[in-house]
Amino acid sequence: MLITSYNPTELGDTLIAILRPDTDEQKVESHANVTRISDVKTDQTLGYNFFNVSVTLGTLDANGQVQLTAEQVAQLNQLLKANDFEPELEQDTDPKFVVGYVESAEAHPKSDHLQVTKTQVGADQPLQIVSGSPNMQADILVVVAKVGAMMPNGLIIWPGELRGVESDGMIVSGRELQLPNAPQRPGALILPADYQPVGAAFDFDRAQTLFTD
Repeated sequence: MLITSYNPTELGDTLIAILRPDTDEQKVESHANVTRISDVKTDQTLGYNFFNVSVTLGTLDANGQVQLTAEQVAQLNQLLKANDFEPELEQDTDPKFVVGYVESAEAHPKSDHLQVTKTQVGADQPLQIVSGSPNMQADILVVVAKVGAMMPNGLIIWPGELRGVESDGMIVSGRELQLPNAPQRPGALILPADYQPVGAAFDFDRAQTLFTD
């Protein structure tokens, strides 16, 4: 997993690289312009902060999540090695916002408003996703934020549980995707049946006209 973001207005010339979810106890180690954050108990890397990153990657024309090229990931690995860190970054090209098909939606055993869905996101890729959307039902086309997705507000989707039931991903609304004119209320974004094939990377450009005033 590799999630990278760049927000020069708030953080200056700093690239944030996230590999794993936060843990309760963390260790911070800095060498020159690189800081490694790791789990105290396992020593697994949680993420890196790359300061003055434009020296290594050049100017990044971005404000938010950044999709790094293979060459850029290799450059960051070289920087890690030069600063006595493990060159462990791997490019992640798997689309994280995809079109999904809700095969089934059953009542959550411990909630009167949550539903447990079986949602297809590609060939033989069913996900169990717990949803609180009031319009959730079977046989609809939706947008799924898969594990590793960074939402427009900066929230990262990790595997989790909702009231004791595992949930791997999130079925999202137009509001959560910050689409123009999306209804400002809870509810999954239900796509037209022929919008895109199941498993396809969600077309954000096309979605700019999904809602009208």
